[in-house]
Amino acid sequence: MLDLLPDLFDQYPEQLSLANRAFIDYGKNTIFHGEIVTVACFEDNSKVKEILATDGRGKVLVVDGKGSMNRALLGDMIAENAVKNNWQAVVINGCIRDAGTISTLDIAVKAIGCNPIKTEKLGVGETNIVVNFANIEFIPGWFVYGDTNGLAVSESKLSVTAG
Repeated sequence: MLDLLPDLFDQYPEQLSLANRAFIDYGKNTIFHGEIVTVACFEDNSKVKEILATDGRGKVLVVDGKGSMNRALLGDMIAENAVKNNWQAVVINGCIRDAGTISTLDIAVKAIGCNPIKTEKLGVGETNIVVNFANIEFIPGWFVYGDTNGLAVSESKLSVTAG
């Protein structure tokens, strides 16, 4: 399967909300879906690192970095840990770094840009709260779907078989 969202929108047009921002695909995988887990932080990726160190089977981490382009919230070491812990994807309203390495990892990563500068680790941020960006409410426990066509959310888990 090379495309997911067109088929999902054909089958479930009333159940999906489409993000109104174009994200850049950085991971080796570009098609993903999973249960939403959230982090809200600003230029501090402590909580991102903490959550991606847990079991992510069937889950997608959605990070609201408030759109900051000043620091990267995900780098190669944290992304490698996410792969090891079976996360499906990481979606970031902010930046990543180590884009070359991340492009080789078996995970989907969507972000709004790159910045080579790491964050300070101050332990600041909130987890599993509703975050809102790209005109979408990302609610923990809901489901997110992505491919190179975009990003969408649904309250319920949808069948992802091609129609």
